[in-house]
Amino acid sequence: MKIGIIGAGNIGQAFAKHAVTTGNEVVISNSKGAESLTGIRQQIGKGLRAGSVQEAAEADIILLAVPWEKAEQVIKSISSWKGKILLDATNAISFPEFKPLDLGNTTSSEIIASLIPDAHVIKAFNTLPAALLTANPQEGAGHRVIFYSGDNSSVKAQIEDLLTKMGFAGIDLGTLAVGGKLQQFGGPFTAKNLLKLS
Repeated sequence: MKIGIIGAGNIGQAFAKHAVTTGNEVVISNSKGAESLTGIRQQIGKGLRAGSVQEAAEADIILLAVPWEKAEQVIKSISSWKGKILLDATNAISFPEFKPLDLGNTTSSEIIASLIPDAHVIKAFNTLPAALLTANPQEGAGHRVIFYSGDNSSVKAQIEDLLTKMGFAGIDLGTLAVGGKLQQFGGPFTAKNLLKLS
């Protein structure tokens, strides 16, 4: 399996650090090009390759970790999303107020999913700050919880397996409409650092 990362900020780098431990090929990208990612690639080390956004989007599972206002543009720049699994780590935030954007009764991931109806969107990796995501997911007898939600049960099973291999404990919150509302920015699971005991 190939894992792609679109967005090489703190969240993208934290995800990459754990993704390379699964033994899968991992490609990280940003809008500036692969040359700008040399330092990140060297820091994370073996298993991580820098590539273009298009190369990252050719993976089986793709993490989208870009600012909300750039998400639609990035998504539309990809030639095909058919059959892909997109992990949506974006947060719809209004700046400089740092408050949730008013999306009405629609969740941010439902908006993302509407842009790529031939892909499978899973909301994940958006509730914790990068410092916690970067840290060892195992603390004492517990594993750090990553909440996720989505509309396809078989795809969610794949993500649960990936999370386990990365050392996290996945908790399924349901559909994008229900779970997505719980975990999007401003929801009750924002910044909750929970451990699941083994």
